[in-house]
Amino acid sequence: MGIVNVTPDSFSDGGEFLRADAAVAHALALAAEGADILDIGGESTRPGAEPVSVEEELQRVVPVLEGIAAGAGSMAARLQVSIDTSKAQVAEAAIAAGASLVNDVTAFRADPRMAAVVAGSGVDCCLMHMLGEPRTMQDDPRYDDVVEEVRAFLEERVAFAVSEGVARERIMVDPGIGFGKTEEHNLELLGRLDELAALGLPVVIGTSRKAFLGRILGRAAGLPQPVAAGERLAGTLATNVLAYERGASVFRVHEVAPVRDALAVAAATLGQVAHT
Repeated sequence: MGIVNVTPDSFSDGGEFLRADAAVAHALALAAEGADILDIGGESTRPGAEPVSVEEELQRVVPVLEGIAAGAGSMAARLQVSIDTSKAQVAEAAIAAGASLVNDVTAFRADPRMAAVVAGSGVDCCLMHMLGEPRTMQDDPRYDDVVEEVRAFLEERVAFAVSEGVARERIMVDPGIGFGKTEEHNLELLGRLDELAALGLPVVIGTSRKAFLGRILGRAAGLPQPVAAGERLAGTLATNVLAYERGASVFRVHEVAPVRDALAVAAATLGQVAHT
């Protein structure tokens, strides 16, 4: 899943793809690198991010979705386009423009109409765990057992979605790495990801360029501060390979080609081990 942030304030690439033509070109480049899903977002969900209006979000994402549909060419048959939004009105417009997956970081909690929109349109969805909201989620997050609590939350949200008419086979789940979690919480979730995979649904993992990787890499290099977002590829690769080994099947990343290659080697290795 290649990330396309059509925002001025995303944590690692804010402003780079705010123009529709730049975002479309970037999306198609990620598809050419091997992305199966393009995740288009018009509202930053970084820690401390402020919400944007429905109108602003629509102005950002609809031209990009239309541009991808027009420019995908021979890649269109294998590509799925995702809209990263928690607003039902944006999801409706995105689906009309070609999106077939709704990635809602609030797991259908922010907009009471979202479940009905997804169910009525028959598209896929991703339900993510987040403690609080982007503005407050990193204000001293606490859990008794982060994996158990995230699992219970996801089970409840999946049950809600199914009760609203969403087919279970159309649901993915995301533990929300970095969304209301400390570094220790993130590492615990990654280490015990198999407990979430046991839900029997595709698990989406989103560690790409996250701050906790910057802190780990900075400490490893003996630096007094975290490494910059653009220098966290090694951490992204390590966490995605570990997540794959523990059952994750969708990997939301900024750099598609190197992650694709790392996962291909991991898959070949694990496949060989399984046959010995």
